[in-house]
Amino acid sequence: MNGRDAAQRPFVMLPSAKAGPLRAVARRILLALFLLLSVVAAVYADRGGYRDSGDGRLSLLDAFYYASVTVSTTGYGDITPVSDAARLVNIVFITPVRVLFLIVLVGTTLEVLAERTRDDWRKSRWRARVRDHVVVAGYGTKGRSAIRTLLSTGVPPESIVVVDPDPRVVAEAAEAGFAGIVGDATRSSVLRQASVHRASEIVVASARDDTAVLITLTARQLNPRAGIQAAVRESENVPLLRQSGADHVVTSSEAAGRLLGVSTTQPNVSEVIEDLLDQGSGLDLVEREVLPDEVGGPLRAVGDPALAVVRGGRLLPFDHAGCAALEPGDLLIVARSSAPRGRPTGQDGTAAPGGPGERTS
Repeated sequence: MNGRDAAQRPFVMLPSAKAGPLRAVARRILLALFLLLSVVAAVYADRGGYRDSGDGRLSLLDAFYYASVTVSTTGYGDITPVSDAARLVNIVFITPVRVLFLIVLVGTTLEVLAERTRDDWRKSRWRARVRDHVVVAGYGTKGRSAIRTLLSTGVPPESIVVVDPDPRVVAEAAEAGFAGIVGDATRSSVLRQASVHRASEIVVASARDDTAVLITLTARQLNPRAGIQAAVRESENVPLLRQSGADHVVTSSEAAGRLLGVSTTQPNVSEVIEDLLDQGSGLDLVEREVLPDEVGGPLRAVGDPALAVVRGGRLLPFDHAGCAALEPGDLLIVARSSAPRGRPTGQDGTAAPGGPGERTS
């Protein structure tokens, strides 16, 4: 199946460690054929010990016929073992093969039915229960990095759904523990498979800017309430993404270029920025609600290093006049250390706990 076919026929791929039913069926068919041919060889090698009620002679076709009706327990009785050697072979070889052949057939049928029923039940149950999840459109470098950050901030793997047109990529996502949808995320039918209409956040991590615009438009049409975070390569496409419904747009190529420029002139500043981007590695930016005892006071009086205040959807930097008096409902952007590198933030050598309503930024 290529990417174009997958886009036309989207399907859900849930995490599973078992091999597919087709492979199990193929293995059992080969085993059944091997058992049948073994019986044919044993009967034909001792064809003098069998009697055919028709013409008295046992040909190779008769051996196939006898093996077929014997291992399937049909047993018409027109060909019978008459010599002691032939009867002994029937006792010690053909009878166990007959039992094993039936086990293979019955086991294959039961496994295929059970696997299909279990898979359909899991998908139906998943569709009925999934809500307030995060849909990641694109499982490339950007999509994987976004998912790693989500996991580091406490988002459970079962709350992440990956959408990608490459079945192999989605299979990798399923092995990593995420539900996956094989299909083109620009199509509404594919996003419905991912239950985008019930998602809380949508991450657009497409490799192409035009694809990102189409995904954003389709996702916003299906879910007017979800937060949409999109990435583009060129800054000239940022206004188009915002007009399409994206809440936040990250310019990946220019951000990397700016970081390269900073690292050239101010390498220590660049190291701090990289640390902030790598969630959970040391320094982190977190978003938390203002505490009751902080209301009315200035931002500089907050115990944590505070960089900005979010008030009414507006971002106020730390030196803004509005930060002189914090108001109820304000969100504070503060710096915290997870202290994995031996930089304790408390007297006991552990990282300081997060405040109420804290969210990584």
